[in-house]
Amino acid sequence: MVRDNLTGFVLAGGQSTRMGRDKAALTLDGRTLLETALTVLRQVAHEVFILGSPQLYGAYGTVIADIFPGCGPLGGIHAGLSRTTSAFNLIIAVDTPFLSAEFLAYLAGRAADSSAMVTIPEIRGYLEPACAVYKREFLPIAEQALRRGDNKITPLLPKDLGATLVIPEAELTQFAFTAEMFENLNTPEDLERARRRSTGRSA
Repeated sequence: MVRDNLTGFVLAGGQSTRMGRDKAALTLDGRTLLETALTVLRQVAHEVFILGSPQLYGAYGTVIADIFPGCGPLGGIHAGLSRTTSAFNLIIAVDTPFLSAEFLAYLAGRAADSSAMVTIPEIRGYLEPACAVYKREFLPIAEQALRRGDNKITPLLPKDLGATLVIPEAELTQFAFTAEMFENLNTPEDLERARRRSTGRSA
C-alpha cells in the first residue's frame, strides 16, 4: 500500500505578512487551517508531521523545525526530508484548505507508480511545489540550494528524463479534481472568500 510508505508534512511556517497574522491558526468550518491540513493528511499517510515552529505548533502534533530558518517552503521541505524514513513524502501547505484526501491519495499513487524523484501537479500553467510528493533523494538538491542562498523550488526540480513527474491539469480534471482545490489564503479577503465558499459547500 502507498500509505505504508508515505509520510505527510504540513508546511505551517511562514511570515503571513499579507494576512497580518499566523495563517495556521485561522479558522474555517470551526477548525484551524492547521487542524484541517493534518486531518486530510492523516487519511492518506501513515505518519504526519508539522514543519514549522515547535513553540507555535507543538500542541497540534510532532513539529520539525527548519535547519535553515527563514528560507521559506524549501527550508521546510529540507527539514522534513532530513527526518523522514519513508520512500515517499507528501508535502502540503497549511493555507490550501480545500485539498481533498482523494486527490492526495491519487497524487501519492502516481508517485508510487513512477520512478520520479518529485511528483507535482500543474495548475493553470504553474507547478505546485507546496503540494507534491518528494523522495529523499531530493534532500541533497535542496540542501545545496539552501547553502548557496537559493530558496526557489521550481528551478531545482530534476530535469533528467523521468526524474520529475508533472501531473497536468487535464489529467486531474479527468478525475474531477478541480483547480479550485489549490486556492490558497494569503490575505484577509482570501479568507473571507474561502469562508463564503465553505458555507456554500456545506449548505
